[in-house]
Amino acid sequence: MTDHLRIALAQANPTVGAIAANLGRAEALVDEALAAKADIVMFTELFLTGYFPDDLLFRPRFIADAMAAAEALAQRTAGTTLTVILPSLWQEGAVLTNSVLVLEGGRITARRDKHELPNDDVFYERRYFSPGPLPQPVTIKGVPIGLPICEDIWHDAVTAHLVAAGAELLLCPNGSPYWHDKQTTRYQRVRDRVAAHGVPVVYLNQVGGQDELVFDGASFAIEPGGHLVMQAKSFTPDFIITEWSRTASGWRATKEAMTPLPEADEAPWLAAMLGLRDYVNKNGFSSVLLGLSGGIDSAVVAALAVDALGADRVHALMLPYHYTSEESLVDARTCAERLGIRYDVVPIAAPVESALGALAPVFQGRPADLTEENIQSRLRGVYLMAVSNKLGGLLLTTGNKSEMAVGYATLYGDMNGAFNPIKDMLKMQVYALAAWRNAHRPQGALGPAVEVIPTNIIDKAPSAELRPNQTDQDSLPPYPILDEIIAGLVEQDLSLAEIVAKGEGRFDLALVRRLERLIGLAEYKRRQAPPGVKLTRKAFGLGRRYPITNGYRDTHDAIAALPPHLSKGLE
Repeated sequence: MTDHLRIALAQANPTVGAIAANLGRAEALVDEALAAKADIVMFTELFLTGYFPDDLLFRPRFIADAMAAAEALAQRTAGTTLTVILPSLWQEGAVLTNSVLVLEGGRITARRDKHELPNDDVFYERRYFSPGPLPQPVTIKGVPIGLPICEDIWHDAVTAHLVAAGAELLLCPNGSPYWHDKQTTRYQRVRDRVAAHGVPVVYLNQVGGQDELVFDGASFAIEPGGHLVMQAKSFTPDFIITEWSRTASGWRATKEAMTPLPEADEAPWLAAMLGLRDYVNKNGFSSVLLGLSGGIDSAVVAALAVDALGADRVHALMLPYHYTSEESLVDARTCAERLGIRYDVVPIAAPVESALGALAPVFQGRPADLTEENIQSRLRGVYLMAVSNKLGGLLLTTGNKSEMAVGYATLYGDMNGAFNPIKDMLKMQVYALAAWRNAHRPQGALGPAVEVIPTNIIDKAPSAELRPNQTDQDSLPPYPILDEIIAGLVEQDLSLAEIVAKGEGRFDLALVRRLERLIGLAEYKRRQAPPGVKLTRKAFGLGRRYPITNGYRDTHDAIAALPPHLSKGLE
């Protein structure tokens, strides 16, 4: 039995399904651990397959390939004293498990299976895996160590069982996605376990973008007393060597390794930047394209794209019509110049007039309405898709969560595209992030350290410019009010009465009910929207699944308690 452990933590960025590439990365990290004279190196959850592989897990060949890769990595430990803790799938007979394998001396010496399988939010592991029994510790270098896998650490029964069975240290591999203030929740949950059972917990988390999810890394370790003794980097790979010694009070870290977490204002930008970068790079695209309108949303997306990919990989098009103001033309060009990106102006007046002329006999006698506005938006979508097809850039969309909530977006128009980095940002957060980016250059960003978004874009009233003198507030409440109501309905699942009460007289029931109806009506649009980075606890698409055909409306049970001036519209 040893009294000292040197534990390496591989906070890496695997790609779902890329088993050979993930194995190659794991082998390189094993070599790095050997060079660092580590006793143990640990990888993140389902590292060889990437987390989460979804229905790839129904393919027998995929499972066989992943198991063969685990065997190959085990051979890497032959002739060494290194122990590799490798989370990976495993199958015996018809039973597939989300497991952690212990690799030593060229072979797999132990296996423990995940006991608590998440079946809500964004992961449905019970669709694929069978739960393992409450796990026993594994003896490594003579030390009984518990290996709870991700969700297991959120349930006290698993931790209690491991410690009761003699575990002196808990090493927990994770695939935990980012959302706002998630790290605070992780800290608190782990501190609760440490306080209850008196053993340190080392929490290793995956990093990287996977479709709509972003894994922020931010691995950490907490020892008894609630002390944070290790904090890894956020939103970037990291390889951390931690040192542990046995004391009279149990295992303790012999030195701290601390990297500050990003500020609360910076984290959403870093998450969107990483999600966009990995979506583009992991899917093999060389560049991105977007419509740059002179408005706040497209300016923020352009800045995110440059920060994620570099200016030489971003192409912007301005697609003006009669209602596009000179102010917007100037703002879009200025933004493109500050970002250093290719910028082309492609007028759409001729095709819009041609379409209106062709449709005139069919529309005869009917006044102009949203139809004509949508033709402008859809022809912009056609042009952007054409440039994407011809030049090969991935088309980004630029609609924010506020617009997507109430359907303030045109299907087959400004919703055309393949990915949306601000899909889960409410409008006021877009403004806040624009101001933040103008004052800061994010860590790891490839964009310039200047004010990249012209102040006029932030200051002017938002408008789609689809008719003369149009502003968003012509048909929507002010965005601070709109965002608060959307957050209550979508992210917090509050009743109408609860939202009105929280508003404290700033809006009435009629407005909340109208917005609830708009959110329901727009569900069919959101089903056809491109994926985008998940930044909140509940995002449209992944994490919030409502039926399109939905006859439910909020009951009036709690509304009677509201003061009359707040329940306006009940009748």
